[in-house]
Amino acid sequence: MSLVLLSLAVLWTAAACSRPVGLPRLEKDDVVVAFGDSITYGVGAAPQESYPAVLERLIGRRVVNAGVSGEVTAAGLARLPEVLQREKPALVILCLGGNDFLRRLDRKQAALNLRAMVRLAREKGASVALLAVPALGLSVAPDPLYRDLASDLITPLEEKTLSDILADRSLKADLIHPNAAGYRRLAEAVRDLLKKSGAIE
Repeated sequence: MSLVLLSLAVLWTAAACSRPVGLPRLEKDDVVVAFGDSITYGVGAAPQESYPAVLERLIGRRVVNAGVSGEVTAAGLARLPEVLQREKPALVILCLGGNDFLRRLDRKQAALNLRAMVRLAREKGASVALLAVPALGLSVAPDPLYRDLASDLITPLEEKTLSDILADRSLKADLIHPNAAGYRRLAEAVRDLLKKSGAIE
């Protein structure tokens, strides 16, 4: 009997983990803020080819590009309150951490900064989705801290697409930035995440 119960518990847990985390439905006049560093800003492509610009066309909502090249998570945490106050977004798409990794800053502190940004956005009434950034290493793979954060904070996560883009020469402008095709791929992945989470149809 205990074996049956254990099996059912494992199946239930697997099903729960595979279920996408929900987001509130975005109204047509809601504002989305894409918050991050040079990948959000769109280095490597024209402004209209950045992932926020493409996402805006894909989802039919205003998407504000709040990307700052070279930004680390500590600077992002300091900058976020002003952006939230100015834009009053319904949703923040957070993509930061890459410059912390490149500069070999403390990984635990980066995770704490990201966690604080999620909580700050929620305190101001915004939902949050996370985009995972690749970790430093011989292979291009998402840093596990994003999965841990998404699990702890019950936040939708797009985990693999950026790593896949940066592992494909045809989708990169340089070693660490997508090109126009790569940004389109990223925008499409974010669109799909928003659909799965119920934010858009």
